[in-house]
Amino acid sequence: MSVQLPPATEPAPGPIPPGEADGRTAKARTSRLRLTVRRFARNRLALFGLFLLVLLFLGAYGGPFLTKWDYQQHDFMNFLSSPSGDHWWGTTQGGVDLFALTMRGLQKSLIIGLLVGVLSTFLSATVGAFAAYFGGWTDRVLMWIVDLLLVMPSFLIVAVLSPSFRGSTWLVFVVLLGAFSWMITGRVVRSMTFTLKDREFVKAAKYMGVPAPVIIFRHILPSMASMLIIDTVIQVGAAVIGESSLSYFGFGVQAPDVSLGTVIADNTTNASTYPWLFFFPAGCLVLIGLSISFVGDGLRDALDPNAAGAKARSHGKKNRTKNGKKEQPKQAPSPAAAAVPAQATDAQEAAS
Repeated sequence: MSVQLPPATEPAPGPIPPGEADGRTAKARTSRLRLTVRRFARNRLALFGLFLLVLLFLGAYGGPFLTKWDYQQHDFMNFLSSPSGDHWWGTTQGGVDLFALTMRGLQKSLIIGLLVGVLSTFLSATVGAFAAYFGGWTDRVLMWIVDLLLVMPSFLIVAVLSPSFRGSTWLVFVVLLGAFSWMITGRVVRSMTFTLKDREFVKAAKYMGVPAPVIIFRHILPSMASMLIIDTVIQVGAAVIGESSLSYFGFGVQAPDVSLGTVIADNTTNASTYPWLFFFPAGCLVLIGLSISFVGDGLRDALDPNAAGAKARSHGKKNRTKNGKKEQPKQAPSPAAAAVPAQATDAQEAAS
């Protein structure tokens, strides 16, 4: 009589030590960051936009040290003079060096744009995530505030409120701009949070007794970090344009300080006869918009491996000619195979 033994099985793997688990997590993050940088570096327009943005920052903060003129200093021997060796971009009607004045305005516009972009993204992420996570009355009240702000004319409200803050710090202007530029992104974050809060890792943290704010800021919002980063870049460009528009009409940065909007507004009347007074500051404003647009497109392709631009660049090597003959394109994948997660795409790029 034979006894049948159970088949031999491999022992179940034991738990991963905390130190090794942390090491694997750090390695995965490093690999993810490296792949993101590689994707961004393949985009020539994104690199050009980043170079242009860095050049604008260097010019704004380093340019005043290259000239002997200050933005508040008047040259009474040169009124409305054309660009020359002494005044690189010419002078204004009051004899102020236009280069120094524009660099000072560029400083203010860039710093206001950055602060407004970060503030608006923080507000949209916080309000949208809290509304979807808690639901109920919290969701209703927060969404009522969002709907109210969406239908209110933000430009007119800032224009009406700005005179009451005249003489105070320009940070109040940053708060006003940031308070009216987060609502649409907040709704997007809310819809994404409805999906993420039912995921296993969020439920596990909830069962372990982790507080709700910790779950939101440690687990939910990092899962949509790519979207929030792209939104921040877009909000910076929109804030620069919005600040310049308000300053052009006298509702933004107030004298004696200047921004690109005030420089353009002060010299508009002489733009037809003395074109350098308009084209130099307006050109800086256009370059800011272009550079931020290129960087935003590059970040979208780099952070989203399923984007069309990232796929085209990641598979570019596979379409090269081989032995003088171009390889035949592969057949279109089935709908089930097309839904490749981001981790699989990252692994394919890392292997290539």
